[in-house]
Amino acid sequence: HLKLEMETNFPFPWPRAEFYGAFPETYLQIPAKLKPIPQDILEKKYDLILLGYQVWYLTPSVPINSFLHSEEAKKLLANTPVITVIGCRNMWIMAQEKIKKLLKNCKAQLVGNIALVDRHINHVSVITIAHWMFTGVKKRFLGIFPKPGVSQKDIDDATKFGRVILPHLNSANYSTLQKELLDKGAVKIKPFLITVDKRANVIFGKWANFIHSKSEKGENKRSLLIKFFNFYLIFAIWVMAPIVFIIFLLTYLPLWGKIKKEKQYFSSVVIKE
Repeated sequence: HLKLEMETNFPFPWPRAEFYGAFPETYLQIPAKLKPIPQDILEKKYDLILLGYQVWYLTPSVPINSFLHSEEAKKLLANTPVITVIGCRNMWIMAQEKIKKLLKNCKAQLVGNIALVDRHINHVSVITIAHWMFTGVKKRFLGIFPKPGVSQKDIDDATKFGRVILPHLNSANYSTLQKELLDKGAVKIKPFLITVDKRANVIFGKWANFIHSKSEKGENKRSLLIKFFNFYLIFAIWVMAPIVFIIFLLTYLPLWGKIKKEKQYFSSVVIKE
């Protein structure tokens, strides 16, 4: 397997200031420098590539984004079937749309998607993931919260997807792969999170462009703007999200047709032109 490594690694645990400071460039998908990929890997032709990635700020993480913007990725992925494997808290819908476009630019063939998520409710997972990320300790916060991240059971059970994939790999026919993966629970979409993800992307875009265009890294002004974004993020999670959820419930039945179509599309490997 290939582990993507940055020239300058992101720390773990991740100090708060550096975590929030990474927001503008992460969201705007500005590539950073990766360590070179070994030549022996680049020179091989692969029957199938499993592409694992994390979601940062509703966007593919900096390492995977940087890779998919590289000439090495174009060489490695061109005309090659790809299955994406996502590990994230809960919102990956729009990040996957960005991945679809990047893969298309690399002339890769997206044939499957598996999303492994933290199954706990939104506000619980916010607390547990933040504690894990900022301390580096993966345990039950305060002894009462669940362990953060994708559960060990879901990780262990992911072997079932390998059994689905193998016949398609052997036959080099992936036309029904995603449907079979869905039958095994590879993707489970909560319609409310589609709404939140789409709206949050619009707002994040405005924040990221504003901070990036009005300040430079290391400037006091940038630190101040990042703090304002931090306050906004807390407000959005704890105040705005519950309000959006109530509105979603009130409009669920009238919008059922649209919700059903969106759920079907985002579960697929199809890309909107």
